[in-house]
Amino acid sequence: MLAASPAVLFAQENYVIKGRVGAINAPAKVYLTYRADSKTVTDSSATHNGAFTFNGHVNDISQAMLIVDYKGVGFQNLDRRTKQDVLTVYLANGTTNIISTDSLFDATVSGTKVNDDYVRYKAMLKPATDAEKALNAEYYAAPKEKRDSKEFGDYYDKKDSVIELQSKNLNKQFITENPDSYLSLQALKSMGGPYPDPNDLQPTFLKLSKNLRESKSGVAYQKYLDQLKAVAVGATAPDFAEPDTNGKMISLSSFKGKYVLLDFWASWCGPCRAENPNVVKAFNNFKSKNFTILSVSLDRPGKKDAWVKAINQDGLTWNHVSDLKFWDNDAAKLYGIQAIPQNLLIDPNGKIVAKDIFGDALQKKLTEIFGKI
Repeated sequence: MLAASPAVLFAQENYVIKGRVGAINAPAKVYLTYRADSKTVTDSSATHNGAFTFNGHVNDISQAMLIVDYKGVGFQNLDRRTKQDVLTVYLANGTTNIISTDSLFDATVSGTKVNDDYVRYKAMLKPATDAEKALNAEYYAAPKEKRDSKEFGDYYDKKDSVIELQSKNLNKQFITENPDSYLSLQALKSMGGPYPDPNDLQPTFLKLSKNLRESKSGVAYQKYLDQLKAVAVGATAPDFAEPDTNGKMISLSSFKGKYVLLDFWASWCGPCRAENPNVVKAFNNFKSKNFTILSVSLDRPGKKDAWVKAINQDGLTWNHVSDLKFWDNDAAKLYGIQAIPQNLLIDPNGKIVAKDIFGDALQKKLTEIFGKI
């Protein structure tokens, strides 16, 4: 029966983590945090001469973070503005051993296949991750005037595109060489980046082993790809309705007959706020030409004031809706949104004609449709 249902093999992972970091003692603690069923789970372990331990179970192999609280201030009181001593691990059947003489960041991880695979995966991606770190260091070392110049922006984008392609190719290589590794599923997600193309990812997904594709995570990822196909360019945009800032329900279909830029953002999202001037420019340039915008905010529960304040501060004078459910926003889940900003351009018949067009690309696309202003 187990052989006939590979998904059963992934039904529950009983994990044990045994670690040692230096020779720290109380009040120092080590925290384990991960996501399960859309909730954040946090556990803690006291330290004795650097030793700590965790055990438990999860419904499927899960990525987690270990964080050292050297001063014993408590998880909620850790200073997120400073560099934390953290380590990514995967929770899986068996015992994972973590050993370091000084910090978690430099720890040696062994004992479970998925964590051994993660060590190999990081090593394979190192050329791309090192190049990305160097590019970011170059960016922040440059004077603000230089960073703000178009020339530097073009230079940065060009180098970033090269690194992105390098990373994509390395991820694809790992998948090809390790079709049965859970990390290959993670590599596939990395290949897609923040704006995944299901037509590009589906063939690579099918190269994964049958067991992995039929695991809980594999089935969920295929469902996600199917969801992305349903909102790809050429598809009919799914309808939804959410409340505006006054609580009035506004539906996407109420704008039928116009070109609509469906814009996903949030007041807390820095890249979204940086993109907003471009969106304002597009709205002002083309609002008289059968064009409008419907913005969907992924603001947190209880943060309506922050949402409204950001709308006013950024001069976003079009329709706004949100159910204030953060990443569980119903419209965002309907459209498979896992990163913001994201947008879709929808024609008067409700067809999606473009996706993820920002900055100059947004102005260019609208000019193609409506002509020069």
